Amino acid sequence: MCDPVSIAIAVGSSVAQYAGQRKQARAQARYQAQAAAAERQRFLQEQTSLRMRQAQEQEAVGRELEQVSRKSQAALARARVSAGEAGVAGASVQALMDDYMRQEAGYRSALARQQELGAVGTGMQLEQAGFATQQRQIGINQPINRPNPLAIALQGIQTGMSMHRTGLDIKRMTTPSSTPTTPTVQ
Repeated sequence: MCDPVSIAIAVGSSVAQYAGQRKQARAQARYQAQAAAAERQRFLQEQTSLRMRQAQEQEAVGRELEQVSRKSQAALARARVSAGEAGVAGASVQALMDDYMRQEAGYRSALARQQELGAVGTGMQLEQAGFATQQRQIGINQPINRPNPLAIALQGIQTGMSMHRTGLDIKRMTTPSSTPTTPTVQ
């Protein structure tokens, strides 16, 4: 028969162990939820920052294009006036006008290409940020060790049985033997 004290200690130990593991699992789940939410917020801020930078770059290119257009129109007007005052007309004036327009078109093309490359770069940065966030989320959301009531109960039973066996061993060592010992003859 099992010792009631051993059983009580084993049951109490198992219940305490289960409660502790359950509390720890809940705390880990709360931590993971908070960390995942913080990572989502960080990612959204990074996306916003990248998009704002892209918009600022596009705005700057737009202003630069506007300036180029004004300067080109002013240069063309000056060239017409100068040619008119000098009494020059014809193919040479048209060649000068075409050269100004070619330079403006080349500059506009370079700015448009710069804008395209900037958009591609921003897209790649956003994609990289998405991958990085995905990896962080995987790191945050690791499996949580949940308590297993059956395993804890079996461990409690094993502990109780071990305590009972130890108690029996101690009792046997402290109880005098009932068999008489006979002296040995030499």
